[in-house]
Amino acid sequence: MIGQIYIEGDLRIGGTIEGEVEVTGDVEVDDMAKVKASLAGRDVSIRGQVNGAVVARKRLVIARSGSLTGDVHVARLIIQDGAAFSGKVSMGGAAEVRPAKAAELEAPVAEPEVKALPEAPPAIVVAPVAAAPAPKVAAPAAQAPAARGKGGKTGKAVAAPTRGKPKRR
Repeated sequence: MIGQIYIEGDLRIGGTIEGEVEVTGDVEVDDMAKVKASLAGRDVSIRGQVNGAVVARKRLVIARSGSLTGDVHVARLIIQDGAAFSGKVSMGGAAEVRPAKAAELEAPVAEPEVKALPEAPPAIVVAPVAAAPAPKVAAPAAQAPAARGKGGKTGKAVAAPTRGKPKRR
């Protein structure tokens, strides 16, 4: 079959398909299947040959007999021992990106033009200023005994008054 397929539900591919395949449910590619198309589905299982981009919203499984050539965007990826895979992998939560068409994959991407900026004036360097030493504070000469209330219980401590004038430097 050649063309675009959109299916609400699950799809099992047992033959040859070229184009685009988008499925709301699961996609299974059987052992003898040959797919030259972009695939999108919830869970995608590949046991045959697939050439094209694949988007699996939940999980992509490439079985031992499967081969995939193309970029994939998946939430979870399982590649069994003996499977063949060639492409780039983008992983994340639920993959919501639609697969790219084959023509879009092969089209060269134009790079943005980079313009040289004029040279910036030399930066002004400011050296940190050393801070002046902190003034020394005299320790209190002595503390007054704790004040006693009714019943001889101890209350809050009261600071002793300072004696004399503070010294100036």
